[in-house]
Amino acid sequence: MRRAAVGRRALAGCVAALLLAAAGCAPGASGAPSEGAIGLLLPEVKTARYETTDRPTFVGVVEQRCPGCEVYYANADQDAAIQQQQAESMLARGADVLVLDAVDTMAAVSIVREADRHGVPVIAYDRFIAGGGVDYYVSFDSELIGYLQGTSLVTAVEEAARASGPRADGRPPGVLLVRGSGTDPNSAALAAGVDRALEGEDIEVLAEYDTPDWSPDEATDWVESQVTRFGDRIDGVYAANDGIAGGAVAAMKAAGFDPVPPVTGQDGELAAAQRIISGDQYMTVFKATTEQARTAAELAVRVLRGESPRTTATIDGVPSLLLAPRAVGVDDVERVLVDGGVHTVEEICTQYYAAACAAAGLSGEADGETS
Repeated sequence: MRRAAVGRRALAGCVAALLLAAAGCAPGASGAPSEGAIGLLLPEVKTARYETTDRPTFVGVVEQRCPGCEVYYANADQDAAIQQQQAESMLARGADVLVLDAVDTMAAVSIVREADRHGVPVIAYDRFIAGGGVDYYVSFDSELIGYLQGTSLVTAVEEAARASGPRADGRPPGVLLVRGSGTDPNSAALAAGVDRALEGEDIEVLAEYDTPDWSPDEATDWVESQVTRFGDRIDGVYAANDGIAGGAVAAMKAAGFDPVPPVTGQDGELAAAQRIISGDQYMTVFKATTEQARTAAELAVRVLRGESPRTTATIDGVPSLLLAPRAVGVDDVERVLVDGGVHTVEEICTQYYAAACAAAGLSGEADGETS
């Protein structure tokens, strides 16, 4: 396994500043001697967690654990070619470890190979990079997430079917599957979990879709087309994450669905918590992304220092650290998201959601109206 040599290269100037949103070009603010540099490459900004949770947590942990370490940071805004340039720039500047959340995991193989050429270890973050020779992988069990989403959807659809009785046309309940990006291997793992949950159930999959770039706008457009096609035959929607869920909900509400059929999600975003409280989204899967970023940062520091950290699993031969997700429905918002310090009651229960929060047993000051 490759190992970075501590302090093996002097830092170059900030000549790549246009490509990198780096966390400084000088040694740490503490004045400690430089131990080296860790590059953090995140894929996009449409999913709120990357800029609000992953980045600040990662940088904070590195600063605490390794005052002499620097963090080079870049977000590719869903452009694989830009991420390639950002990675190459970090390597040219002297990064000793790369933590890579790939825009496109197939394209990212070239980043891993370039890092290998420089003798720099790569930690795949959140998305596995198959065939690339990465050194470590830090993520959640995506198939388990898909299974949690799928079993929740099955429960909701079957409960609604029992309450409403058999359809006049004799058809079973129907669902749409709005999956994640086809270039993200997590999407395939999520799909495997969902398919396992649906196996043997008397539920018809009406149509399914791989959402390009995990785009909520693309999800909205596709669900709109399926509403036109299937109408009230849609009894539930599998949405791979909360952004896609928001797009699906928007499409169905615009089409006059009231209430909206059960919709799944993932990430525990604030907007998803509000939709769950108001009844527009059935559930989300909360992943402790703070813990994930903390784990990756700790791992990166140890790898930079030449250590051989213990891992909890092996994925395709790659030592891996997999964290456990949690399903969150309306009865779990307070216990998991509020008590867990993810969102405050005040953040969730704005004026627009005050009545729904009261009905759900949440109470807080309404701090302004949201749309």
